[in-house]
Amino acid sequence: MAPAMGMKRPAAAATATQTVTLPAPDAARVAVRDAVRLAVREADAQQQQAPTLPMPTAVVDGVLCLEEVDGRKWSYVVEGGASPGKAGRVSGRGKGRSGCASPMGVTFKAVPLQSPLPPVEEIMSFIRSYVVPEGFPDSVTPSYVPYMTWRALKHFFGGAMGVFTTRTLLNSLGVAQSRATSGAVAINWILKNVAAVTSTSTRTPIYKAYAKGENIGDVTAKGECVGNIADLLGTGLSILISKRNPSLVTSFAFLSCGYLLSSYHEVRSVVLNTLNRARFTVAVDSFIKTGHVPSLKEGNSQETIFNPPWEHQPVSIGSRFGEAFQEPASFVAIRPLFEDERYIVTYNPTKDKVYALLKDQAKPDDILKAAFHAHVLLHFINASHANLNARKRINSNRSYQNPDPLNMDFIPHIAESCKIVTSSYGVFKKKAREQGWIMSESLLNPGRARLSDGQHHDVTSQERHAADSWKDREGTIN
Repeated sequence: MAPAMGMKRPAAAATATQTVTLPAPDAARVAVRDAVRLAVREADAQQQQAPTLPMPTAVVDGVLCLEEVDGRKWSYVVEGGASPGKAGRVSGRGKGRSGCASPMGVTFKAVPLQSPLPPVEEIMSFIRSYVVPEGFPDSVTPSYVPYMTWRALKHFFGGAMGVFTTRTLLNSLGVAQSRATSGAVAINWILKNVAAVTSTSTRTPIYKAYAKGENIGDVTAKGECVGNIADLLGTGLSILISKRNPSLVTSFAFLSCGYLLSSYHEVRSVVLNTLNRARFTVAVDSFIKTGHVPSLKEGNSQETIFNPPWEHQPVSIGSRFGEAFQEPASFVAIRPLFEDERYIVTYNPTKDKVYALLKDQAKPDDILKAAFHAHVLLHFINASHANLNARKRINSNRSYQNPDPLNMDFIPHIAESCKIVTSSYGVFKKKAREQGWIMSESLLNPGRARLSDGQHHDVTSQERHAADSWKDREGTIN
């Protein structure tokens, strides 16, 4: 069999087969690497040939800048460079970490411009950083300090009292005296991890009133820190006292008095800019009597804190129809006076109370206006009662008939109050805003009853008849 004959390839073809072409990504990386190396070599060559540059004036003088932290100042001074008075050039060069030449004088130090603080002040500064909000006192309202002071005292007495009460409970269950104190501390502390979670949410509106700007988180954190520190101090005090076996009655009475007193002043020192029923009553009464709306501090200080459930409340907001009116005719006669309002105000003489009934379209401002109108009407009613009592004293020697009053008897006062409210409610809102009160929302908590206008067209003739009857009755009385 004839041997296989090979074909002779051209030289150009052989050379082409031996050439290896790099992939596109590898070629790009190689090109970038070569360009970086070339740039580094050129930079080193330029740095070696560069002339000596003058140092900036601040470096020549030795001072880079000044710094101030919490009223204390520092000066940053250059070290190792040219000293003042010599030529403002740096001729010496050293080697940096990269091996490149670098000018001398690249280090600096902080020089305090005042004497160091004593150790006690250093400790107090450290404590303040954890218990005082940033930017204090400009970051909080002026009433923040008295509130936190009384709150810390309350937690102090509360922590001590909690240990004593729990220790007594354990003793009554048969726990030994030596073990009762440690057990009381443990149980008391656990109950406070549980209570703190629920109580923090209730104090958020209070912290919000003290915060200026958007620092409510910082104010809340620092306030809780103050409470925990005071609680720990009170717990430690109770441990020291319990080891001496003091009189339980005396210790508990002293701690309870301190706790109640500090709690009262804590609540009294709170200054809120929202209007609940008590603060709204203070603001409206002051406006009616003096034309002046009290400031936030005045309104909160005059607020009634203790309101026993059996105490008579002269104003009711959002009441039901049956509570407010004695007879249908009085409602029919009063209704035209409030056609343009989303509420109706009346007085029930049998209960000696002013009622503000809300319509189903009532908005927050309508509720606020209804409450304002109710207090204005109450002022007229009180003035009428004062005149009536004076008339009784004058006619004490003569027979004086005092028939049972009805709602209809006070329609003139209601009509007069409508005129006063129309002209003065806007003035009251303006002055209240100027004093810092928030009028866009309130905490009056009205009742849930609302009146509907579904029967309006059916009672129009009855309203007209009731109004005519009231006019005839008023003319007979006069």
